[in-house]
Amino acid sequence: MGISMNLVPYLVGDLHISAAKSATMVTNFMGTLNLLGLLGGFLADAKLSRYVTVAISAAITSLGVILLTVATTIPSMRPPPCDEYRRQHHECIEANGRQLALLYVALYTIALGCGGIKSNVSSFGSDQFDVTDPKEENAMIFFISRFYFGISIGSLFGVIVLVYIQDNIGRGLGYGISAATMVIALAVLLCGTPWYRFKRPQGSPLTILWRVLFLALKKRNQSYPSHPSRLNDYENRRVPYTKRFKCLDKAAVLDDDCAANTNKNKPCVVSTVTQVEEVKMVLKLLPIWSTCILFWTIYSQMTTFTIHQATAMHRTVGSFVIPAGSFSAFLVITILLFTSLNEKVFVPLARKLTHNVQGITCLQRIGIGLILSIAAMVGAAIVEKERRERAIQKEIKLSAFWLFIQFFLVGCGEAFAYVGQLEFFIREAPDRMKSMSTGLFLSTISMGFFVSSLLVYIVDHATKKSWLRTNLNKGKLNNFYWLLAALGFINLLVFLILASRHEYRTHLPIKPESREEELKSLNNEMIEDVEKKASIQSLENIEP
Repeated sequence: MGISMNLVPYLVGDLHISAAKSATMVTNFMGTLNLLGLLGGFLADAKLSRYVTVAISAAITSLGVILLTVATTIPSMRPPPCDEYRRQHHECIEANGRQLALLYVALYTIALGCGGIKSNVSSFGSDQFDVTDPKEENAMIFFISRFYFGISIGSLFGVIVLVYIQDNIGRGLGYGISAATMVIALAVLLCGTPWYRFKRPQGSPLTILWRVLFLALKKRNQSYPSHPSRLNDYENRRVPYTKRFKCLDKAAVLDDDCAANTNKNKPCVVSTVTQVEEVKMVLKLLPIWSTCILFWTIYSQMTTFTIHQATAMHRTVGSFVIPAGSFSAFLVITILLFTSLNEKVFVPLARKLTHNVQGITCLQRIGIGLILSIAAMVGAAIVEKERRERAIQKEIKLSAFWLFIQFFLVGCGEAFAYVGQLEFFIREAPDRMKSMSTGLFLSTISMGFFVSSLLVYIVDHATKKSWLRTNLNKGKLNNFYWLLAALGFINLLVFLILASRHEYRTHLPIKPESREEELKSLNNEMIEDVEKKASIQSLENIEP
């Protein structure tokens, strides 16, 4: 947080890179960081353990922050200083490729390390507790709350203390403190090794996913069996058979080569019905997944253009000048506040009104988050229009505290959307693919940042660089915010359509008969009727 939230002012002010290009650099960095979380999760599940992955990733992150400290400390890594007059007339010398090389190496080394930490450290923490023991289960809940609290405190420290040090004392010292804390964190992690509980890698769910897709494509010319019960391992399935994405059933077709018992258990030759249905469950999540991306595109503006706005606004309180990056503390505080209010006020109230044990369903949470993100962009557009008019017509700087509107609305939105998205992917993902749910969630964040980079590129070229200018008074940033609000509204409509059609996963207590008995006693209609009744009964008896 101490790096990403204050990177744009450094790129624009010290390296003289344009605002649009600086925003793209930051969103690409953050997008890659979250995308590499998928790689970290895959390595931990497939080959390495979570502990080894976290330890290696922490070492890589430490190296990356040390390189960043060096890149921002050496004078030759920056272009010559530029006075305000030359800056206003765009005459500053931009950093060249040689000067940016070490910065890029540092940032993407950090992204590689943080991706491995982000996807595994919370899971490794939860591995330390036995959920079958009520005392340890309660201790795990306590750990998770303190884990999130620790992240929030670290975020506040980063955006308030470290950002101030970077702006007023020196980037080298600010990033040096970050490097030192990462080294200390790695040492603390390693010191606890004798007391940890370790779980061996059990194989990545991504392996099952690509194998089912590959086998379905390979067997695409084969005919469907006369009855689903003829599919491989149908009698031992652990999830109900569905007709959705029927083309994937061919991955479980037993051809002549697979008919022998020796080949039935070879996953590279034929998949089981359970594996096929688990892949269907994942594919069913993708439509909702796609509509979650734009929320994080809007969120990414809080780390880029909103911080750049703050640099052009009145930030003085008495004789103290608040660093532009420190205004993101409003975002962190709002997230903390509304996360607590959600569980202690909104959800209990919703339970009384809806008589639903969840209070607010995960899709409803996501919908609320999307609405708030649209409102944030509307507010941001209005504030920027007022700021620009005052600066041009009256030569008065608008107070930076007006940015509280967009920080507050996006923070409220994240409190709903973050929890809703994570809960949705965890609840709806197959039991054996729970780790994949974290990967899907991280990928929405990653894609959100990349979409922001793409939009900036398109807008910058379509408007001939008239909207997104380094000098905000000569640009039209408010139009970019209106564009995001319009895209958010269209995305919300698509989400509402998809959410209304989504069928929540049901956990059916299936106890199928043998294949011979089932073929004699049940036809297709009877199977559907049995599953429907079992589903209704399961929903009536399900525990919150």
